[in-house]
Formats: sequence, C-alpha cells, structure tokens
Amino acid sequence: MTDYDVVIRGGTVVTATDQFKADIGIGDGRIQAVAETLKGARQIDASGLLVMPGGVDTHCHIEQLRVDGTADEDGFITASTSALIGGTTTAITFSAQFKGHPIGPSLAEYHRRAGSAMIDYSFHQIITDVTDAVIHKEIPALVAAGIRSLKVFMTYDPLHVDDRGLLRVLAAARRAGALVTLHCENYEAIRWRTEALLAAGHTAPKYHAWARPEVVEREAAYRAIALAELVDQPIQIFHVSCTEVAEEIARAQARGVKVWAETCPQYLVLSADDMDRPGFEGAKFMCSPAPREKGAAEGLWAQIRRGTLDIVSSDHSGFSFGTAQGKGIAGGANNFRDIANGVPGVAARLPLLFSEGVARGRIDASEFVRLTAYNPARLFGLTGKGRIVPGADADLVLWDPSKKVTLTNTIMQHNIDYTPYEGMEVTGWPVMTLLRGQIAMRDDKVEAKPGSGRFIPRGPYDLIKPTGRLPNGFDASAFA
Repeated sequence: MTDYDVVIRGGTVVTATDQFKADIGIGDGRIQAVAETLKGARQIDASGLLVMPGGVDTHCHIEQLRVDGTADEDGFITASTSALIGGTTTAITFSAQFKGHPIGPSLAEYHRRAGSAMIDYSFHQIITDVTDAVIHKEIPALVAAGIRSLKVFMTYDPLHVDDRGLLRVLAAARRAGALVTLHCENYEAIRWRTEALLAAGHTAPKYHAWARPEVVEREAAYRAIALAELVDQPIQIFHVSCTEVAEEIARAQARGVKVWAETCPQYLVLSADDMDRPGFEGAKFMCSPAPREKGAAEGLWAQIRRGTLDIVSSDHSGFSFGTAQGKGIAGGANNFRDIANGVPGVAARLPLLFSEGVARGRIDASEFVRLTAYNPARLFGLTGKGRIVPGADADLVLWDPSKKVTLTNTIMQHNIDYTPYEGMEVTGWPVMTLLRGQIAMRDDKVEAKPGSGRFIPRGPYDLIKPTGRLPNGFDASAFA
C-alpha cells in the first residue's frame, strides 16, 4: 500500500537551516512528510542530488504593460518557461499604473494576461500618480484583494514620485498593512549629470554608469529610509548595487528600522566595464542602478553573509537587443539616456548564485535557500512557499551540484534575443522542477501547461507591521 502520490527518494534535503538525507512524501500538491523510507504511487530518484524549495523570485518584470497599450516582450508563457528552466516556481511581478489613469483597468488586464502563467505568481502594484483617489480608495482596495506590496520609483520619467508623494504612499501603506518597495536613485542628480555628460559629447552606453554613480543611489536610499522611519512604515530597497548603500541599510537596521534589502546576480558577476564595448553592444548590460567597478561584488558578498542583503532576486527586465521595442526603443538610440534599462535573468538567477556562492565557498547551500526561496517568501507573505515542511506547497527543485553548464541564450528559453551572461560557465544546475507536486521541468524541457500557475493573494502578516516607534509619538499617517 502506498502512502503518498509521489515520493522523492534518496536526495539530500536542503532547507534554510539544515541539510540531511530524507525522502519527501507529496499528496494533493503539498508536502505531507519528510522522513526516511517513504512509499508512494510514483517515485522520483534524487540520488546524488540536492532537493531544495523551488526558487521564489520577488522582483520580475513580466509582460509589464506600457502606456501605449503594448507590453514588455517576455510574456507569461515564455517567462514562466525560463523561470522553470532555472528552478524558480514562484514570482512576484509588477502591475503598472500610468499617470493620469486609475489603477483598476490596468490591474484587471494584468490579471487576464497572467492567466497563462506556468508558475505561481503575485503582484507588486507600481504607484506613479499619487492622487487622493489612489491613496484613499485604490490602495486600500488592492491590498484587501491580496496585493500587499507597493512599488515606488524615486527616479525615471514618467515613473518618478517626489518626496511628498512618497510620504503619502508610505502613509497609505501603513494604514492598509502593506509593504513598500523602492527603486532608490536621486532623480534630479541623475538628470543633472546626464545633461552634463551629453553636453560634453559622452553618449556611449558606458556613460550610463557615470550618470548614476554610487552616491546617487546611496543618497536616495538614506532619504527613503529616513522618510519611512518618519512614518514608521516597513520598506524593502530593491537591487542594491554597492557596499555604500548596504552600509546605510545596516545602520538603519541596527537602530531598529524595519528595512530589508535585496541584490541581484548582475551586481555579483557584471561590472561597468561590460558596458564599455564597441558601438551599441554595451547596451546589453545596461540596468539601473548600473553595474559597478570590478571588485565591487566582494563587498556585496560580505553584506550577504552579514545578513544586510537577505534576498537575491533577478530583477528580470528583458529588452531584446535587436528589436525596435527593446534596447533600441528610441529608434536605435545613439546616447545612453534613451536606451531601455534592464537585463533578462529569471533563468540565470539560481545557477549564477549557486555557482558564484556555494560552489566557490562564499555561502553554503542553506544560505542559498534562504536568499532565493525562504527569505523572499517570508518577507512578502507567500505562505506555503520557500520551505520543505509538511503542509507547504510541494514546490521543489532537484539540483545537481556538480553539473557544469555554459550559459547561452538558447538555454534561457525566454523571449529575449540575448543574455548578458552568454558564455559564462556555472557549476550547479536544476535537473527537475516541481510545482505543487507536478513535474514542471525535466532535463531543460518544460512539461507544465499554460495556465497551470496560480495567483497567490497575500493576507496580513506580522513581519511587516509597524514598530510603533514614531517621532514625538505622533502618527501623521492617520491624518494624511
């Protein structure tokens, strides 16, 4: 007699805290048991493999809508395919708001498009137009519907929100019980530097890094933390690119501010030199914040080990190199200001981090699980994800820790015509991915069907509750 629908047998189970030999019994899409010598109707041999929670990528731009009615090139089917190839089973992607428009219609369209996903998903809601209706009606409604994180850009036209607008969003999030995530760079400083660089004739992609040096990220991160502390609103700072920003975050954490931070593989394996290539080639490596100078990654690894940076996301934001809607969106732009920012990376995230982190001895396998599955699920209230315990969703990745793979764009299987990691060799590769107990990817071939992913509404949870510490004890958010 069998006890479980599926048993994964003979692997080394890796959790956020432990590594041990055990079988995993699965039934009704959930983990039912973690023990020795389990029996199942089907058995999957994991001998010689690591069995880890499926990756949770809490920073992805997938089929994100544009104001002209088009969307980013990588749709939910192709991005899901790429995610599963790389061992990721859950993603939080973005619903866009456009200035002068309400949130509701674009959010409804985003739900419709996401219906084809083959991974589980949730949304961050981007806030760009801080109107009374958005603050007092739309934000409470979308949080009540399970979208419990907001995104604010402190730079970029037309996404930029000024300090007063940011304060209003922080206050609205505090009232509604949501987390605020931030892109931290100084808007006016970047504009000023960009104008000066272009006036000096510095137009090539490499000058993207010159326009937004570390100090503009550090200043904006400090300012975001200060405003969040003023409101007593928990925040997460996205895509930290350098030690200086992490140090500002660590100081805030030390004084009890609820601020979390992530970094991304591009800041661990790319550098500003990658943008210094002939012609337009450097555009392939342009993202914001910009990759930093060679050697800067070691400081980020130190902050990862310290725990200041406790999530590694992909910030998957794919723009093809050779298409008019991609990197050349401004008509074959001949200056860095007009080149689309962002790099694809949802498939490469886990292999790059495992190879650079675990295989090279910078972190262990449990820290890898914490950075890529457990911590992101915990911070964003994705209950049931990121853990290997009875009752959790049976989202699992079987990982060959010694398999060597040379990354190519073909392997990524996304809808983007390049990968910035072309030719890099990684050690460690996912050989099978399961979503809720079903084999979704095996040996680089996706078996999941469009629509098999599910939207995950997120309810209230204690981690992102305010601290209760307010300047003078006065809660201005109650009146804002």
